[in-house]
Amino acid sequence: MKITMYLRVKNIIFFVIALCSLSLKGAETADSASFVVVIDPGHGGKDSGCVGQITNEKTIVLDVARRLSDLINESYPEVKIIMTRNDNRYIRLQDRASIANNANGDIFISIHVNSVDKRNRNRANIHGASVYALGLGRSESNLSVAMRENSVMELEDDYTTAYQGFDPKSSESYIIFELNQNSHINKSIELANAIQHELVTTAGRADKGVRQAGFWVLWATSMPSVLIELDFICNREAEKFMHSDKGKDKLALAVFNAFSSFYSRHKNDTHGPRVGKSAQDIVVDSPVIKTAPAKNQNGETFHVQILSARKKIPANDSEIRGVPDINFFKDGKFYKYYSGTFSTRDEAKKHLAKMKKRFPKAFIVKLKNGKPDHK
Repeated sequence: MKITMYLRVKNIIFFVIALCSLSLKGAETADSASFVVVIDPGHGGKDSGCVGQITNEKTIVLDVARRLSDLINESYPEVKIIMTRNDNRYIRLQDRASIANNANGDIFISIHVNSVDKRNRNRANIHGASVYALGLGRSESNLSVAMRENSVMELEDDYTTAYQGFDPKSSESYIIFELNQNSHINKSIELANAIQHELVTTAGRADKGVRQAGFWVLWATSMPSVLIELDFICNREAEKFMHSDKGKDKLALAVFNAFSSFYSRHKNDTHGPRVGKSAQDIVVDSPVIKTAPAKNQNGETFHVQILSARKKIPANDSEIRGVPDINFFKDGKFYKYYSGTFSTRDEAKKHLAKMKKRFPKAFIVKLKNGKPDHK
């Protein structure tokens, strides 16, 4: 039994390492000057999600997502909106995360509809909205919801390969969420609380609370992320509300109001270099880049900082592979990676222009005798 558990945990760790490039990958396609909202209507295509008497989850959430997008566009034309799907198509979980990460999203909002097992005696009466942020499945109900939403990966022909042995129905697989806690958890919970409040006050939904659970798509997105369960489709009254235009308008307005307050507080936040979620929290036995003293006649050097991480990044990691003259320095709890060593800021500026094509949020940093100079 112990050997079996060890092998499963080992496979999960390899799964985490294999996903390093997913959450760190390619911000260069995004407009770094824009606030980017990624709206993710759950399910789609061959995956209907939860099914009710008159409609289904994939249809409801797409309609609400479109209305939310329109509201944001009308009020905040400067905000860039990315929809993971805008029609009835099936999008894999890993592709949803990739879309968000490649867009360099500032927030990720995944919209879903809830339900319970047909054997549940309270099935026809249960109702209410809940919003999830990433975290451990601290209760059986939270874990069961996460397992249901994560199980859509089983629709993929190669899901055991693509997700490196992650089993959405096995509680052991959720060890990955203990190994890697979302670095954006505070903002995620802030956004989740705002949405939950609006779903209750604006959309009139019963309050099922803000919760934390191990949703794969929240773990794989490198930004503040929430997953919304609008209401229970197995409740006829709730289904009728979510199916109606009036209901969808209220639900979209509720999420919009929450976004609006969040945006007003954080639109001017500077994110700095991306902190690699996977690399920062996992220690692996791989070669790492070694520090080397930077030398200059004045003891000062200038460099182009490209990213920051809490753990040393493996030398073969896709995020830094091919970066010229790469090195790092330790600053507090973070390892800060830079490219190039220059004696003047002007020389560094020339290199910065090149590096911004791959790392849009790169900037110049000065070291003195190889250590941060914060003056």
